[in-house]
Amino acid sequence: MSFVAKVWKILVGIKDGLVLLFLLLFFVALFAILSARPHPGQVREGALLIELSGRIVEEKSMLDPIEALLSGAAPVEEYRARDLVRALDAAATDDRIKAVVLDLTTFTGGGQVHLTEIGEAMDRVRKAKKPVLTFALGYADDHMLLAAHASEVWLDPQGVALVTGPGGNNLYFADLLQRIGVNAHIYRAGQFKSAVEPYSRSSMSDEARESIAGVYNALWSEWQANVKRARPKADLAGVTGDTAGFIAAGGGDLADAALKAGLVDRLGDRAQFGARVAEIAGKDSADDTPGAFAASDLNAFLADLGPERSGKAIGVVTIAGEIVDGDAGPGTAGGRRIADLLDQALDDDLAALVVRVDSPGGSAIAAEEMRLAIQRFRDRKIPVVVSFANIAASGGYWVATASDRIFAQPETITGSIGVFAVVPTFEQAAAKIGVNADGYKTTPLSGQPDILGGFSPEIEAVLQAGVSATYRDFLIRVARARKMTVAKVDTLAQGRVWDGGAARQMGLVDQFGGLEDALEWAAAKAGLKKGEWHPVFLGEEGENFDPLIRRLLAKQESASAKLAGGDPFALIARRQNELAARLVHDAGWFARGTGVQAYCLECPSRAPVAKAAARAPASGMAALVRLLMAD
Repeated sequence: MSFVAKVWKILVGIKDGLVLLFLLLFFVALFAILSARPHPGQVREGALLIELSGRIVEEKSMLDPIEALLSGAAPVEEYRARDLVRALDAAATDDRIKAVVLDLTTFTGGGQVHLTEIGEAMDRVRKAKKPVLTFALGYADDHMLLAAHASEVWLDPQGVALVTGPGGNNLYFADLLQRIGVNAHIYRAGQFKSAVEPYSRSSMSDEARESIAGVYNALWSEWQANVKRARPKADLAGVTGDTAGFIAAGGGDLADAALKAGLVDRLGDRAQFGARVAEIAGKDSADDTPGAFAASDLNAFLADLGPERSGKAIGVVTIAGEIVDGDAGPGTAGGRRIADLLDQALDDDLAALVVRVDSPGGSAIAAEEMRLAIQRFRDRKIPVVVSFANIAASGGYWVATASDRIFAQPETITGSIGVFAVVPTFEQAAAKIGVNADGYKTTPLSGQPDILGGFSPEIEAVLQAGVSATYRDFLIRVARARKMTVAKVDTLAQGRVWDGGAARQMGLVDQFGGLEDALEWAAAKAGLKKGEWHPVFLGEEGENFDPLIRRLLAKQESASAKLAGGDPFALIARRQNELAARLVHDAGWFARGTGVQAYCLECPSRAPVAKAAARAPASGMAALVRLLMAD
């Protein structure tokens, strides 16, 4: 018995030790979470410091803590555009804020609509007689669209400012698929629905080139007009049209060339820039590091502002990213998830609903699921307004057909009213390795679709009929929503993409305006005056473990830092990373075998690729190897 008693004491001791250990870990984790979260008490007099160490988005993606910890590096940060606009507008009237500082050193870009809205908010800060300063090691197109609105643009002497304009090459896989014996069965409706071309051609078709040229040229014209209004002295024509002369003007020094071209105002390192900010906003009394200045960071400032709560609630549902079936998201528009959010909000006594779309589309089934959920608000006589952000194409336009009004911006990419499906079969590849298919069939459809034996003409007809029927449904929905004939919509559709200006002229959108304009219109429609309403963003979640994970990985090189750089060779490295990510994304998309797609694969804004490019090159190449091995 004494032996049993001793064993029992040991087990009890182990149990007590584990309990104490778990309690200790719990309180350590709790302290870490609480200390990592920003709180209002951290705001002080000085500058508002906005360190854009990542990408500007409409909706933040869900952080996977396990993936982040296993990768050993903090993922690329995402900043909601509306948070930045709200912070800038508040800074304009906050007596504690003497200046606004944007550190763009590790900024990786954003959509043109978002950047334009933030630039306008920067203008409002300057109109309030508060300087706005930016600093970067390198300025590319997205950087310049923001920096043009600053009162002082600083560039590191070792850096470069370079404007390239939109455009570039797509990847085409038809020759590769033929070489490895993969047949791409393509079903589409729409002459300009060129999303399937990467799998059926080795180059861009004339129709696709015509469609995308109109969009690119419109975006480029808007970009130049925006920058020229903000920085009239900037020699954009010389920078983009005479590169050799641009370099020669700086005596071969790219930073000096940017200064002479009027892209930047001053050259200086981070310490010199910080000293300049300290002259305006004050020195940091607690930090004697060269270049330190008194400042409050973005998250603490937003926490200090708190949520808007006065008056009636106007719901805002965000459809951002690729539209997919199921519960995916945030950052991806899972049809079931968003439909559930909308159905739950039906009982929330909302005065109106605003649908914010920033999506290239995706699953036609998921788009229809969300459209029906939006329509249920209209059936209850609740005003519904749709606001387009950077891109609202294909399935992103499909959901907008259940609305009372559509807002867009000149830089919005929309349209692409068309559908398609791509299904790979492997009969030739199988034959190459000695695998053949044979059997007994009672009808021509027996065993179909057969990805190893090949498709029969009958199943080909069935699949094409399904795509054509979905396209007709799309046309009918648009025709009813826009009060046009189906024939008229068909002439505007055919899978062609349009810029916001052209879409407005053709009646695909009602008026120009951003999210705030859409909210004000919805409030007026609901009979509410200014100050009698506030927005409620449906399904918006807190930071979860994001601050804690980033603190734990703070000493590791972040994904944003890996994408950063201030010279042309850093730009080449980023493009290599983006190329690998794009190859993995496009090949993976083809191999997924999804259903009928209302998706704008050819649209200039490719958010999935931008996010994938943030990963380490090694992981992207590993994924590519796995895809090739799977063939």
